[in-house]
Amino acid sequence: MGRSSSSTISHSVPVVVVCLAALLLSNVLIYLYLDSIYHSDEQLASSHVGCLPQHFKMVTMKNCTPWLQCSQINTEVRKLKLIGQGAVKKVYLAEWRTQKVALSKLSSLEYLEDFLHGLSMLQALQGSQVVQLVGFCLDDHTLVTEHHPHGSLLNLDGVLAQEQHQQHNTWQTRLRLAMDYVSILHYLHNSPAGRRVMCDSNSLEKTLSQFLLTNDFHLVVNDLDALPEVDPSRGLLVKCGHRELTGDFVAPEQLWPLRNKAEPFSDDLMPEYDEKTDIWKIPDVTWFLMGRVPGGDLVHFHLFQIHEECKKEDPKLRPPALDVLKVYKSVYSSMVRDNAGFRDML
Repeated sequence: MGRSSSSTISHSVPVVVVCLAALLLSNVLIYLYLDSIYHSDEQLASSHVGCLPQHFKMVTMKNCTPWLQCSQINTEVRKLKLIGQGAVKKVYLAEWRTQKVALSKLSSLEYLEDFLHGLSMLQALQGSQVVQLVGFCLDDHTLVTEHHPHGSLLNLDGVLAQEQHQQHNTWQTRLRLAMDYVSILHYLHNSPAGRRVMCDSNSLEKTLSQFLLTNDFHLVVNDLDALPEVDPSRGLLVKCGHRELTGDFVAPEQLWPLRNKAEPFSDDLMPEYDEKTDIWKIPDVTWFLMGRVPGGDLVHFHLFQIHEECKKEDPKLRPPALDVLKVYKSVYSSMVRDNAGFRDML
């Protein structure tokens, strides 16, 4: 009797070990699969990956092409219609050799410095997370970028409500967009052009308008006209504009500190700040991005702690964008893994 019992136990132990090993291996494979999907999507979102500097290649192009110069823009780019207008630029849908592009023209010489700053940032930051520069002409203050038909992130809910895109209206797609957003912040805070702050982000709507939604539902940052540099080692901090900022969306350090004492705003006395203002805004942007989809509440639950850290009053206590991104990726992977396990049980 004793031998039979011990024999049964000895045989069952290897079976348990094998099952645990199989479970571990399946989790590893799921993680690698998800990682490969995310990175392959990044490759799709950026068709110019692999081009030499100062070259571009849009999705339907076979070869990389040097940035267009004045003569080519004036003779080969055909303006079609106005699709957007801000203080700095007017943006037109245009066509270049059957390719749809966005043609931006300076609205007023008053904003020439902002226009030139935006162009210099586009040149310096070209990569998978930045809208693709197609060409520019300083003579008549124009620049050409890749056109994304879905437009800015402000259009997200409208695009996902369209019948042909409703299958993408899931927590997975929306959380990937939030991951893209935080990843872009990490890139800007550690960019080849130094640590950059998104100053054109004083409201949710203004922040969303800075990003374009690609055809494969990823994000690229588009408007870089207000991207000042921060470098604490050189005592280099920023102020986003010269007017008083108000509201809950902006970080506490962006508010006039003497507002409760009825002291009038003074730009000279207003303290400067750093890139942690971008971190404060992450939870609000992600809340918008997640919308109202099944599984969204669970995403918010898993992100609660990191979002609490993003909302610390003291900017020094807020995490860097990379730490936030790591949590987002972990939540995404674990939720997809849990969903896969649930389906297997069914």
